[in-house]
Amino acid sequence: MIHVESLTKYYHDLCAVDQINFDIQKGEIVGLLGPNGAGKTTTLRMLTGFLRPTSGSIRVKDYDIDKYPLEIKKLIGYLPESAPLYHDMLVYDYLNYVADIRELDGGRKKSRIHQLADLCGINEIMHQPIGVCSKGYKQRVGLAHAMMNDPEILILDEPTAGLDPNQIAEIREIIRRIGKEKTIIISTHILSEAEAACNRVIIINQGKIVADGGIETLRQSAGGEYLINISLKNAGFEAAESELRSIDGINRVNKVVGEEGEEILHLRLTCRSSADLREEIYQRVKPTDWILLELHQETQSLEKVFQELTKES
Repeated sequence: MIHVESLTKYYHDLCAVDQINFDIQKGEIVGLLGPNGAGKTTTLRMLTGFLRPTSGSIRVKDYDIDKYPLEIKKLIGYLPESAPLYHDMLVYDYLNYVADIRELDGGRKKSRIHQLADLCGINEIMHQPIGVCSKGYKQRVGLAHAMMNDPEILILDEPTAGLDPNQIAEIREIIRRIGKEKTIIISTHILSEAEAACNRVIIINQGKIVADGGIETLRQSAGGEYLINISLKNAGFEAAESELRSIDGINRVNKVVGEEGEEILHLRLTCRSSADLREEIYQRVKPTDWILLELHQETQSLEKVFQELTKES
């Protein structure tokens, strides 16, 4: 669907995007993550044809953006961080105006406006001036604008910036519904945003791609240690520590203080292994008279992966 090769953008002597490469397949919901100033918005503006790359190439379906910019723009709906709305217009009049620009005819235009009002949850504000609407509703109106021509690709730049928790949840739900039918790229620096809405993440830092993959894949492939928590009954700490430390890949065994008077031994195992050690732990406990009450591996958080990949050199 989208093929990006050696994409680079300079602003005078500043390299905002540096030789990035990626492919996005039809139906993917991709999160473009990175700290502020990483190059996310510049990348999206080049994808939409708003900015011309310094070098590199962009292909959308069978179109090269240098040769067929208009054809590509017809395939894409774009919602920038600040939606370009006319605040003096009524919501319905504004969407009607956008539909005219998109050259929708009378019957199709009316039907599409009603479809988007239902999808984006803006029926109750259709006859209100945009300027009096909350930021959450303005974002929904901007989303309806971006989707007016029923584009195959939807590009959203910080779609929940400045919204309250309820508005964020509502926008995420709309994105999930849209994602069943369209290819979506979401730019954000809010990690929970990507975890909630995306099935793939591209992390960009200082203009370069530092990670690309599914969220679970990134968690598992990140270097460093991870933790396994276990709870044992009828076990002494020294015996349990000795047995578990003998497992290749377990670096440390620490006792976790439980409730006063509790007879259960809580342990936190610090592991450094590409293999899943839970089966080996179970096999070591099985021949003993210990009772295994809990065996839980802590998943590496996306936040920790993000911090490791984008920290300053």
